[in-house]
Amino acid sequence: MARRAKTRGSLGRWMFRLLALGVLVGVGFAAWLWWDMRSWRPDVALYPEQGAVVASGTSGTRFQTLKAIGADFVYLELADAVGVPDPGFASRLSRARSSGLKVGIVQPFDPCLRADEQSSRYTRMVPRDGELLPPAIALTRTASGCEPAVSDAAVESELMTLVNQIEMHAGKPVILKLSRQFEARHRTARSTERDLWLMRDRARPDYAGRPWLLWSANSQLVSEASTDAIEWVVVQR
Repeated sequence: MARRAKTRGSLGRWMFRLLALGVLVGVGFAAWLWWDMRSWRPDVALYPEQGAVVASGTSGTRFQTLKAIGADFVYLELADAVGVPDPGFASRLSRARSSGLKVGIVQPFDPCLRADEQSSRYTRMVPRDGELLPPAIALTRTASGCEPAVSDAAVESELMTLVNQIEMHAGKPVILKLSRQFEARHRTARSTERDLWLMRDRARPDYAGRPWLLWSANSQLVSEASTDAIEWVVVQR
């Protein structure tokens, strides 16, 4: 009995040590991955055309530096339609274009609002200019939190209205910046024939069920181009 108890105690200590070692390895890997992701970008040999997204309200982005570290283009996000218009947007747009980067605009889609309210923000803030990249509509928020409730059919209808309104203003087809959550709820990739922009840190995204054009490969890239982390994007050709 004493021998059996001693054996069980020894086995328990080894199991505890193995568990502790596993936890340490896991913590160490997570720390390495976090540190590596601060500067990770997809291989330029695989994706020669790369760029960034500058969020609405971001200040101090150095667009010349962004170009120097390998960006060919930049997309500037507009503020949400329900929020206060971003007073720094016009300056960012001017500075981005002066840097020699190709520039595009991202319009966030709010499924709780009518399309007219959202497109009016875009048409007021964004000039008609054929040199701008195709506009993007960010589909990240679902209708789950809308008050009053909005049906999926109404969301799809308002989205298509917004697509048509922005395309009419821009003179180019939009790109749908589609999150996994929005696609799972609304199946937009299957119902709307527009180029896709998918998002997944480090690993190639596959949730749309068809090929994509743009991939946000690192949502938190740290660089000398900005005091804030930026979203790094690549083009698939």
